[in-house]
Amino acid sequence: MKIVITGGAGFLGSMLTRELLTRMDAGGAPLEADGITSLDLAPSPVDDPRVHSVVGNLADQTLLEQAIDHDTVGVYHLAAVLSGGSEQDFDLAMAVNVDATRALLERMRAVGQETGRPPHLVFTSSLAVFGGTMPEAVPEHWAEQPDSTYGAFKAIGELLVNEYSRKGFLDGRICRLPTISVRPGKPNSAASSFASGILREPLNGIASQCPVPHGTRMWLSSPRTAVANLVHAMGIPAADLPGWRGMNIPGICVTVQEMLESLERVGGQDARALVTDVPDRRVMDIVCSWPGDFDVERMLGLGFVRDEDFDDVVRQYVDDHLS
Repeated sequence: MKIVITGGAGFLGSMLTRELLTRMDAGGAPLEADGITSLDLAPSPVDDPRVHSVVGNLADQTLLEQAIDHDTVGVYHLAAVLSGGSEQDFDLAMAVNVDATRALLERMRAVGQETGRPPHLVFTSSLAVFGGTMPEAVPEHWAEQPDSTYGAFKAIGELLVNEYSRKGFLDGRICRLPTISVRPGKPNSAASSFASGILREPLNGIASQCPVPHGTRMWLSSPRTAVANLVHAMGIPAADLPGWRGMNIPGICVTVQEMLESLERVGGQDARALVTDVPDRRVMDIVCSWPGDFDVERMLGLGFVRDEDFDDVVRQYVDDHLS
């Protein structure tokens, strides 16, 4: 039996693949899976005989049928056009984030009907589904009101996943992930990419620009914690899930100023001096519309976890990528 990861060749997909393999070695993989299929535009960088790559466009029906077959017990749907890219290219975002998501759900529905075993799905959504005037800490059942193309299309995806789950076509879990920081590698098209860039680049001796006010609140998670929560989400019994499958995954509320203070404590004054303020209205219009804190007590009760503090998040990056 296998788990499929769309976007499996990316940073988060690769990390998730490695963690699932570790769980398989220990006999504790979700749904007792013993293999992984990565569906992405490039092969998975993880070199393991249990990992199979299906390379191509998620919207290609033939590729979907190759990737998701009768051996599929679960799917992680990570692939998406990110926030900045969605705002710049509406049609591409619609094709990938909405049309391809529905094609994926239809393929899972067909497999479930053929096998009598609806596959589990973890759909990675975003706090961008929220917008408008919000309280200091967003409660669990706060209504979605996206202020961006990315948020709107993620909200559509959430509605589809919830309806396919309600109908019994699949067993979905909607994980609204915090912004992940610190991501290794190069900046991506996410409007929140700076949340890694203002730390990663200075820690590597490279200048970086901060595009938002220092008082901007961010809801953040380290990569390690985000992956641990994705693995956990797949294995939660359906009876323990809310009727509405949307879940605000735990993070920590940190201002940009506090992030820069953590950078200085961990990386020193020279690293902090490499960050300069260059306001970017395009980034502010997106990121500053997102909530910065959530009530996640029930999610913690379901076994999800959060980082202890942001200094530790920065140290994780140093330990994993610079040591």
